[in-house]
Amino acid sequence: MPGSDSRSLRPAGLAVLSAILFGLSAPLAKLLLRDIPPVALAGLLYLGVFVGLALVSAARRLGAKPDAGRPARAAELERRDFPWLAGAILAGGVAGPILLMLGLRRTSGFAGSLLLNFEAAATAIIAVLVFREHVGRRVWLGLILITAGGVGLTWTPAGGRFDLGGPALVFLAMVCWGIDNNLTRQIAHKDPVSIARYKGAIAGSTSLVLALILGGALSPRPAWLLGLLVGALSYGLSLVLFIRALAGLGASRTGAIFSLGPFVGALVSLPLLGEPLRWLTAGAGLVMAGGLYFVVSEQHVHLHVHHPVKHAHPHRHDDLHHDHPHDGPIPGSHSHEHEHLELGHEHLHWPDPAHRHGHRRER
Repeated sequence: MPGSDSRSLRPAGLAVLSAILFGLSAPLAKLLLRDIPPVALAGLLYLGVFVGLALVSAARRLGAKPDAGRPARAAELERRDFPWLAGAILAGGVAGPILLMLGLRRTSGFAGSLLLNFEAAATAIIAVLVFREHVGRRVWLGLILITAGGVGLTWTPAGGRFDLGGPALVFLAMVCWGIDNNLTRQIAHKDPVSIARYKGAIAGSTSLVLALILGGALSPRPAWLLGLLVGALSYGLSLVLFIRALAGLGASRTGAIFSLGPFVGALVSLPLLGEPLRWLTAGAGLVMAGGLYFVVSEQHVHLHVHHPVKHAHPHRHDDLHHDHPHDGPIPGSHSHEHEHLELGHEHLHWPDPAHRHGHRRER
């Protein structure tokens, strides 16, 4: 297909790896809830994001050679970015994790993991309704199937009824994360490590203070270290990879691929938590998997026009949009101010920062 290059697969790969790391968080958090109160665990997970990234950054600075060439860095956060970041921290760093921990305590690890698929639905719906991001019929069909599977997961065979308490809390958590994803997309071209640090430090400390207010003194225990470790990997590293994918895919597609994570968590929860696999929950998982297939298999190709713009950001010269001249050899990844002339063409693309245009009809 004209214009489709191997680099278009890179953000999708980052989203997949991010999903796997995040998927492991649900069964591990379910396990840690046996020793740590829900609000405190939510704080530890996000504080682990800050601690983990701080250690990685320190190790990089110590190991860096003074004369070593460094890859282009994303732009640092500016004052105008902080309203977006503040909203993302409040919704996705404080409210979302607390609601999720409360919900996981009232659901099985298998069902709780699969219910995380509602994040894709919430992300896509908010992206379409609020930020006018385009999605096609296959995405909507996939989101309907994901929702239908989620309803099946609320059935409790022992009581013979639908138990909405825990699943409702998880659903509200996913709405908060859908808000977070769309707000973070507005600053996805900025340094993802800085974004993750702010989220980890502010959200983690806020939730721990809330835990102290709600439950009095908290006595540290060995499980707290595991909570920090899970946060550093499943939330910290996963968040950085997710933000990098957002810049290349847009919120709805990244959220869709991210739906792989809950299936990883559901499979891990069976041996880790010793939970039985019932036919209804397995069937609900298959329905969700079918929905995910429709979402990620959408092909978006049409003739579109890029208007002239001058800006600076990290880029390479092996794509369709950066063929400007350089004095001397062209480096790999680099950042400088450059100009894009008006360009009209047709190729496979996602709603990344270069492809946020109107659509007269679906393709």
